[in-house]
Amino acid sequence: MSLDDQKNAVRERVWSTLIEAQISAPDARGYIPDFIGSERAAELLASTAQWQRAETVKANPDTAQLPVRARALAENKLLYMAVPKIATVRPFYLIDPARSRMSPTEAATSRGAAANSPLVGTEEMRPIDLVVCGTVAVNRQGVRLGKGAGYSDIEVALLIEDSLVNDNTVIVTTVHSLQVVDEPLPEAEHDFRVDLIITEKDVIACPSARRPSGLIWPSMPAEKVAAIPVLRKRAKRGLGR
Repeated sequence: MSLDDQKNAVRERVWSTLIEAQISAPDARGYIPDFIGSERAAELLASTAQWQRAETVKANPDTAQLPVRARALAENKLLYMAVPKIATVRPFYLIDPARSRMSPTEAATSRGAAANSPLVGTEEMRPIDLVVCGTVAVNRQGVRLGKGAGYSDIEVALLIEDSLVNDNTVIVTTVHSLQVVDEPLPEAEHDFRVDLIITEKDVIACPSARRPSGLIWPSMPAEKVAAIPVLRKRAKRGLGR
């Protein structure tokens, strides 16, 4: 079984478990699952020293992490939110609570960010203190599986390559406890591990930090590079393959 097949088998099992337990919406399959308890997970994350020290946060745009993004803005943290599918050459929204006229929850939605927050490229960004990522399955060593599109890995790799994420940056995910598995999970060279897993019940510190050195160009099919403007731009500048 290929690495991708192994990953997909775990994803399918976890999606089915969440749906059957009525923890996530029926359309969870194929997505970062929104889950019952996401607000509580955000509260637990906010209680950690890592969160309290953070001034700049980068987060994924999925609904499951909306409570985390809203809390970041409510606590006056500068928030960078990835553009869905990294679909613009400037791939992040800059959501500044000092300039927002919306409520934190409204400003932290994809629709609110698209309507009211400027797009920025990595050359315009501040160093990131804490990264929040969406996850389908994760184990206690910090190995995580996203939904399979690879966007989070590319986003983190871009930030590493441009010295905005380093070994001091904390990477966290918020998930339901049913998404935490005890088995080893398959990893590829481009995968990163999380430092903290936050569930609706507890905070799990992961023992083995792992970061790629940057973009792993051989792992990205040509069609993916062509579909993501910031990758296409870097490839044309000779920064890729």
